[in-house]
Amino acid sequence: MDALLVVNAGSSSLKFQIFGITDAGLERQVKGQIAGIGTHPRLQAKSADGTVLVDRSYEAGVVGDLPAAIVAARDWLLTLEGLKLRAIGHRVVHGGPDYAAPVLINAAVLEKLATYQDLAPLHQPNNLAPIRQAMAINPDVPQVACFDTAFHHSHPEEVNCYAMPRHFYDDGVRRYGFHGLSYEYIAERLHEVAPQNAQGRVIVAHLGSGASMCALKDGHSLETTMGFTALDGLPMGTRPGQLDPGVVLYLILQRGMSAKAVSDLLYHEAGLKGLSGVSNDMRDLLASDDPHAKLAIDHFVYRCGLNAGMLAAALGGIDAFVFTAGVGENSAPIRARIAERLAWLGAVLDPVANEAGAMLISTPQSRVALYVLPTDEELMIARHTLALLKTRAA
Repeated sequence: MDALLVVNAGSSSLKFQIFGITDAGLERQVKGQIAGIGTHPRLQAKSADGTVLVDRSYEAGVVGDLPAAIVAARDWLLTLEGLKLRAIGHRVVHGGPDYAAPVLINAAVLEKLATYQDLAPLHQPNNLAPIRQAMAINPDVPQVACFDTAFHHSHPEEVNCYAMPRHFYDDGVRRYGFHGLSYEYIAERLHEVAPQNAQGRVIVAHLGSGASMCALKDGHSLETTMGFTALDGLPMGTRPGQLDPGVVLYLILQRGMSAKAVSDLLYHEAGLKGLSGVSNDMRDLLASDDPHAKLAIDHFVYRCGLNAGMLAAALGGIDAFVFTAGVGENSAPIRARIAERLAWLGAVLDPVANEAGAMLISTPQSRVALYVLPTDEELMIARHTLALLKTRAA
């Protein structure tokens, strides 16, 4: 069977999926990951029906970094029979001002994407590592980069610019927005399950370790909470969200911190982790009796409500609100608390449906429909990769 490999590489995990290419379209065959890279590496993969295909642990030194994880995943993938790899699709967080759509990767594209590494230091270097490795191992297999920024590329200039001298904008200093693959999938999925809402004014909350919100109008991105980098907007697991730039100046000029120390603070030690002093994981915070954990949750919920108001203003009202990603899909308490913050917009939560994890969690009387929709960034990448292959073959 002809197949596509989708790769989503992070600093401590490597996620991958295989999709078969059939006459009817894409068919998920394998879903797997190597988690705990460098600490407790573990390769796991299941077939589409949930059958465990592999569950293998490694010594930390054997899979000590992302390149080693790529080799381990590749060695296992080569044991699969009956699959002919047609292409590899990659999640690449930052496409900068140049890439508004998925692109076939070559040396020039890879070099250009590397220039955006400082704009997404948690993600971009890891996104590019498996691309380089695959190009070296099998240069004949086409690779496609799918960007988290591309979905927001249609924003008008007044939305994307900062109030700074024009030459900065021309040099690429502008608001890009992220989580675009997730928002694109949710826009399509909402059109399937609730077309009347999908054509209207929708706020999607992608709430996970990384968190943001997006205002959709007729399925298109109108505004989003993240900006030039993935530090902006909502507080996240280890990132602060919206921050007065004067804080950064103060840390450098008054506290004597180096640029690297500030970067490490903002990307790795802030957010829920920094505010709580307990954990960057919402599950740990909800289970904790520490008052600082409660403060971190309260802050997160407050900022979600605040940003929802901003996006509602951009849309001129709201018809639906969608929860997605790890926290959004799985944490009924957080959904309930955010829904309370949306009451002024006419949202009324159905607590029974919310606790049950139903798709629709608002009451019939609610003026704002509340949905829980699992995201599927990998499927979105596979769709883009297949479409580019077909265009290339035409």
